[in-house]
Amino acid sequence: MQDFKLSIAECLKEKIEDLSFEEIVGLIEVPPNKDMGDFAFPCFKLAKVFRKAPNMIAAELSESIEAKGSIAKVMPMGGYVNFFVNKSQLAESVIKDVLTQKENYGRSDIGKGENVIVEFSSPNIAKPFHIGHIRTTVIGNALYKMYESQGYNTTRINHLGDYGTQFGKLIVAFKKWGDKKAVEASPIPELLKLYIQFHDEAEAHPEMEDEARAWFTKLENGDEEATALWQWFRDESLKEFNRVYDLLDIEFDSLAGESFYSDKMPRVIDMLNEKGLLKESKGARIVDLEEYKMPPALITKNDGSTLYMTRDLAAAIYRHETYNFDKCVYVVGSQQNLHFEQWFKVIELMGFEWAKNLVHVGFGMVALENGTMSTRKGRVVFLEDVLKQAIEKTKETMLAKNPNALNVDEIAKQVGVGAVVFQELSNSRIKDYTFSWDRTLSFDGETGPYVQYTHARCCAVLRKANEEVTTDINYELLNDVDSAEVLKVIASFNKCIVAGLRKNEPHVITRFVLDLAQAFNKFYHDNSILVEDAELRKARLALVAATRQSIENGLKLLGMHAPERM
Repeated sequence: MQDFKLSIAECLKEKIEDLSFEEIVGLIEVPPNKDMGDFAFPCFKLAKVFRKAPNMIAAELSESIEAKGSIAKVMPMGGYVNFFVNKSQLAESVIKDVLTQKENYGRSDIGKGENVIVEFSSPNIAKPFHIGHIRTTVIGNALYKMYESQGYNTTRINHLGDYGTQFGKLIVAFKKWGDKKAVEASPIPELLKLYIQFHDEAEAHPEMEDEARAWFTKLENGDEEATALWQWFRDESLKEFNRVYDLLDIEFDSLAGESFYSDKMPRVIDMLNEKGLLKESKGARIVDLEEYKMPPALITKNDGSTLYMTRDLAAAIYRHETYNFDKCVYVVGSQQNLHFEQWFKVIELMGFEWAKNLVHVGFGMVALENGTMSTRKGRVVFLEDVLKQAIEKTKETMLAKNPNALNVDEIAKQVGVGAVVFQELSNSRIKDYTFSWDRTLSFDGETGPYVQYTHARCCAVLRKANEEVTTDINYELLNDVDSAEVLKVIASFNKCIVAGLRKNEPHVITRFVLDLAQAFNKFYHDNSILVEDAELRKARLALVAATRQSIENGLKLLGMHAPERM
């Protein structure tokens, strides 16, 4: 695709010797108002060099640049030189690219030869897969798709929380009060009930905590009964987790959880010893990080059992040896910031130069309207319930509008689940938010269903036209303002993906599809598409087809479907 920004920079470079081409490209902006043109170059940085006021420099530059080829008009506006691109060239460049590349539009090979790991979701075995897990799950899935779209060799890892003291607690609780048939009939609710009961009873009988620690130590040492119970808890939990992943259409390349690294931790402890990093502290072993203004990293407890830190160190080393990653991305809540800072620093102190390639992608917390979620107290909202209710509400809405609608169940799933996913990805990931049923299940405003409906609208227009869409059109017919606004948004797709990856921010893609839907709907309302004039109809149908394809490609990056009918 023709890059108009680079063309403008080339024109400016001919007139400005004191700035490099890259500096000029970096300074070019998009004006806040479309009446001010498509691009603007600020002259303030040149004031000292040219010893003139920025508005005088802008006027002289505008006069010296000839409007030709991809540039339709150049004019000064205050201290800026504003450029208007050739709209028919824009139309030809964009439409030919989209309709030729189709599902590959927006993709690139900038990551070719580089390996990226994205670790996300990572629920705890035997605990609820609740609404708090949706952020890591859908942010991670979107980042995986974004990296993959740019040519990176990307691996998805679900680092299951299938190890730790909580399994000692669960074993104690199951042996005291458990019912195998009840667990098999409803695994997570039953295991959660046992977990809550353990904490209630342990308040009155604190010796149960010691009993739980003893059972976890047995598990670490390969005790037959402890291992069999742990494996059963894991298998039953995964059955429930997989139902949620099926609803979200999410897959993983690896389910190697914390337990996978249990036999790899002694090597890590030996390495820390060899480097002289381990110290004794009240029976526990630590890495002192006071020099780096951080609390000590706890490696083993005073009973010899390992912790998250030990397992994370083992996992990072194993992954680098196995996948030879150029970047390992951890999509984990920002409340774990300190933990990641500590163990990234420990990896660095161990002498691994690839420590700089470890990236923590944090995100804000999810709270409930009646307070913070707590597994121990049973105050949770199951993610599966949220997704199912979203599907059911969508189905009711569809049937109310059209009792004879086709494929209702399939479309309701695509739109209902899409509504939940889109809401999660539509804001900066770092913001905390309070979960609200009403907001999650609302389809009004800037929502996923609005974008999906725009895609379905494009499909309806193309079905009604029932004619071949081609790139052999008169592009001069698409130089109006409404068409140009749609085309400019479509043209920005790849840059949005790259910008999103630079910040590890999927919401850049939600903004792209929303902007495109809004620009197209304005075009749709203000311009007839299926007109008598055959040439104009062909041109506008090509624009509709390019919009449809771009929305579909954008939604796919978010992990959403693009229904053809709604």
